[in-house]
Amino acid sequence: MSTTEPRDELEGTEQPFVSHLVELRDRLVRALIAVGVAFGVLCLWPGPAGLYDLLAAPMVAQLPEGARLIATNPISPFLVPLKVTLMAGFLLALPVVLYQIWAFVAPGLYNHEKRLVLPLVVSSTLLFVSGVAFCYFFVFGKVFAFIQGFAPKSITAAPDIEAYLSFVLTMFIAFGAAFEVPIAVVVLARLGVVSIAKLKEWRGYFIVIAFIISAVITPPDVVSQLSLAIPMCVLYEVGIWAARLFIKHTKAPETEPTADA
Repeated sequence: MSTTEPRDELEGTEQPFVSHLVELRDRLVRALIAVGVAFGVLCLWPGPAGLYDLLAAPMVAQLPEGARLIATNPISPFLVPLKVTLMAGFLLALPVVLYQIWAFVAPGLYNHEKRLVLPLVVSSTLLFVSGVAFCYFFVFGKVFAFIQGFAPKSITAAPDIEAYLSFVLTMFIAFGAAFEVPIAVVVLARLGVVSIAKLKEWRGYFIVIAFIISAVITPPDVVSQLSLAIPMCVLYEVGIWAARLFIKHTKAPETEPTADA
């Protein structure tokens, strides 16, 4: 009586798994190369110093005449502009990075899933960049003017460059994440976690939450708090509208009933 060994369920899957790892490695390398190239280009022009001057412009514009930012760490004038250049290089190379991610996951998706994922990737990127731009071009000027307006005349403002960079990054991430509200609403509605009707019912609760978040994250001034809370409330409504469209156009195709012979 011959006995047959039980077949391994993973038999024959080693090569596909290894090939996926190799592809993932190649895509990560390409993304890193894109970031490195963008970093090198920005180092040549406008240069780390020029990029930091651009980042510090909203703060410098509100300082007293002749005042400038200071560096309390001996190596800060070298490291901080390099950090800014690296972050700017990543943002510049972001389309390439997102394409590599999309090219890796797309072959495993159905057509209706591709119609959902690709628009979400593109729109989330645009919304994040829009939040950062809104913070830089509108919020910073108002916030720094408000703060300097309350400073006693006996105090000469001279912010440290590392502290300023930390504050700027916190604000950029806060506004960039806040502008992702429509994406969160669309994903939750599309996955069936919450219905469109419930999202409408929770509108009042979200407004309260938006103002609480803005009060915690932003500086203690009315301008920055309203600048964060109001866009979040507006984008919540945009997310409800977009969720209807996504649910309608990204449904899986219904399987046709097969006729019995």
